[in-house]
Amino acid sequence: MRITRGGRPCRLPDRRSRMSRLRITGPAALVLLILSAASPAAGGRSSAASQDVATLTTGLGGEIDRDVAKIRAATSKFKSLDEAVKKGYARDVAHCMANPPQGGMGYHHQNDALLDDRLELERPEILVYERMPDGEYRFNGVEYIVPFSVWPSDRKPPRIMGQDLKPAPQLEIWYLHVWVWLENPSGLFADWNPRVKC
Repeated sequence: MRITRGGRPCRLPDRRSRMSRLRITGPAALVLLILSAASPAAGGRSSAASQDVATLTTGLGGEIDRDVAKIRAATSKFKSLDEAVKKGYARDVAHCMANPPQGGMGYHHQNDALLDDRLELERPEILVYERMPDGEYRFNGVEYIVPFSVWPSDRKPPRIMGQDLKPAPQLEIWYLHVWVWLENPSGLFADWNPRVKC
């Protein structure tokens, strides 16, 4: 994926526990505990760099590029965690998801009101943030999820952006990450981003 602004390469600026309504127990809880690095609860500070939405070329075709542009336009205001909280996303997230050496996901700020069987490009269920050394939050991407309770695991996977959502049996969800604000060398839809640190 190449990120450009005005034809020149550039770096873009800019993580609540998964599925607060779903119970995570037994082996699944142990797996998440191992993958997660505990951190203090998030505060009110957030990174709110006021940059314009840059052109993002994914190399995956014009339709994906247009979808990414729509997501970025709809979520650019969420570079400020405070703005995300105003729209129903969780403020406090206890764990940063990491899987060394593949990388991290970060902090998952979920909007419970969006948990249903519908996937809407411009209304992701989760916003994914990374806490920086200075305590500020950088908005890195989004995650689309559909609970198994409304879309059972034995059905054909839900789709968005031409991609099948992946099953996470331990969490009882379908999910798909989209790294729209931080380039991911592993790919736009990869689970883990080697540039994300917990």
